[in-house]
Amino acid sequence: MPPKPTRATAPPHLLFVYDADSGLFNTLADMGHKLFSPATYGCDLCLLTHGVLREKAQWRRFVESLPVRCEFLHRDQFRRRHPGNGTPLPAIFRVEKGECLPCIGAAQLRHCTDLDQLKEWIRRHCLANHPPSHREESS
Repeated sequence: MPPKPTRATAPPHLLFVYDADSGLFNTLADMGHKLFSPATYGCDLCLLTHGVLREKAQWRRFVESLPVRCEFLHRDQFRRRHPGNGTPLPAIFRVEKGECLPCIGAAQLRHCTDLDQLKEWIRRHCLANHPPSHREESS
């Protein structure tokens, strides 16, 4: 049996970090905020990938079709796991050799108009065969 991969030897994967905290109370508060005041809701990644009550089916199918493992964390979970990472959230990272490399940042997500555009950006910026960009740029 081959040895279990370590963080340094694990294959690259994508890490999606929402700018919302975990837990039942926070989830209910977020649902209310999205329902009653979506224009002021702070997590652009959440708005693109989730409806008021659940994840969008189109998003789930896209994630399941990706050729890499995907992991999803809330802000508080990410900050506990990566306390030195001050990247503005929400963000999407390509994780290689245990290092979180931002491939789509908060500024870019603010300018994303719909789920189709997000999917294209993920294909282009997170799955390309070149190292992910450390800068936030709009397409």
